Amino acid sequence: MLDNNIKNQLKSHFESITQPVELLIALDDSKKSTEVEGLVNDLASLSDKFTVVNNPDTSARRPSMVVHSPVKNTHITFAGVPMGHEFTSLVLALLHTGGHASKAKSEDIEQIQSLNQELNFEIYISLSCQTCPQVVQALNTMAATNSKIKATMIDGALFQEEVEERNILAVPAVYLNGEPFSQGALSLTDILNKVDSKGAARQAAALSEKDEFDVLVVGGGPAGASAAIYSARKGLNTGIVAERFGGQVADTLAIENFISVKATEGPKLVAQLEEHVKEYDVDVMHNQRAAGLERVNNKYEITLENGATLKAKSLVLATGARWREMNVPGEQEYRGHGVAYCPHCDGPLFKGKPVAVIGGGNSGIEAAIDLANIVEHVTVLEFADTLRADEVLIRKAKSLNNITIIKNAQTTEVLGDGKKVTGLTYTDRVSGDSKALTLAGIFVQIGLIPNTEWLKISDLALSKFGEILIDAKGATSLPGVYGAGDATNTPFKQIIIAMGSGATASLGAFDYLIRNSEESEQDKTAA
Repeated sequence: MLDNNIKNQLKSHFESITQPVELLIALDDSKKSTEVEGLVNDLASLSDKFTVVNNPDTSARRPSMVVHSPVKNTHITFAGVPMGHEFTSLVLALLHTGGHASKAKSEDIEQIQSLNQELNFEIYISLSCQTCPQVVQALNTMAATNSKIKATMIDGALFQEEVEERNILAVPAVYLNGEPFSQGALSLTDILNKVDSKGAARQAAALSEKDEFDVLVVGGGPAGASAAIYSARKGLNTGIVAERFGGQVADTLAIENFISVKATEGPKLVAQLEEHVKEYDVDVMHNQRAAGLERVNNKYEITLENGATLKAKSLVLATGARWREMNVPGEQEYRGHGVAYCPHCDGPLFKGKPVAVIGGGNSGIEAAIDLANIVEHVTVLEFADTLRADEVLIRKAKSLNNITIIKNAQTTEVLGDGKKVTGLTYTDRVSGDSKALTLAGIFVQIGLIPNTEWLKISDLALSKFGEILIDAKGATSLPGVYGAGDATNTPFKQIIIAMGSGATASLGAFDYLIRNSEESEQDKTAA
């Protein structure tokens, strides 16, 4: 199951395990059970701390394995074969169950230990989803820390009856004690704030007590990370406040145009960005969304959604962008129930079923090509009379016999049965005829919209598209406030361009602080 290189690496990692770990397996006669059995036996051969035991629970999903601590009586379950993106989740579960310390913040660990209610989390995932491991690992950390908490990863492609019964059409989907808890990206702090109502208030109070920053970067994507590094290297008191580090890059599968790196993946690049930022004295405030901007005495205050207020002499706004929506009837009603925005995450849930991709740009055609390997048929609907994707992608899509491309198609409505998507209607823009498609899923790939709604109540100048207007130095209409990345009117939305704009904005802020400081000193002298 595991090759020798991986075994050697794991054996070295497992040397840090100090406590016994039981691997409780529940199998049937399926091929996947054979894979689970092979995986468990390989793992057991790498450490004398591991013991393989047949799971006595007759109601257990099959195949599955439970990573159980007989010392702490903790339970972390993997229903399916935790390979692909979830292999790291399995390795971490083994390490943490075996006594190896988690890298979670000490305050988060203390908060987990203080939880006194029974919490049984079930996380439906797909093995190709890059967002899912973050959620699985956060809940596994909780389960490895507190015996009252249990976490179960469930491969939705393998347990399709459950997926259909619970009408799960997007991952990660989390259930708590049998009831829906969350859908989509979720951090450990997010989870703790949801299950511990007092936690958010304590966090807001602590944030508000922070000293004034020289430069506060709002947003943790490539632009924000670059801005923070350049600012910290100038010796400035620098902070980053972000909903999640990495932004949209964390959801990107393949990156092949990042100069000097032939190929990488979004989560890997995000991890490298975060490690680089941590090399400097940057205060990174995770899982926080900005809600307001106010200028007070020539300085700035950023209000967060949790009520906290952060103060700064200058700002770099790098809040990025998100997927643009179709804004047609039925889209919001069936969002997460057939309407999806991440083909890599949710594609496996539509195995053998017909789907549509809305949009004929690079992202749309790439999505169609990826989905064609999984689903029964892909129909691409493009509003214009030509496709905007690169020619190499168009040729590839046209070479696949289960992809149909329809141009001059205006999507008008998402259809459903009250629980899930059943199709859509579109208008042929040439003939004016209304047509319908029977579908199980709709993947929307029609570009980006800047995350700037919270700035519309401020005096900051925005374009008609909601983008932050900046000049060649990244300066906005407000003195001391700079913009960078996909949230601005920079014409091309690319990772490498965002990084450059983050550096530019930070250098602009540094120049502003120098000049502003000199003027302040002159004013004092004159007085």
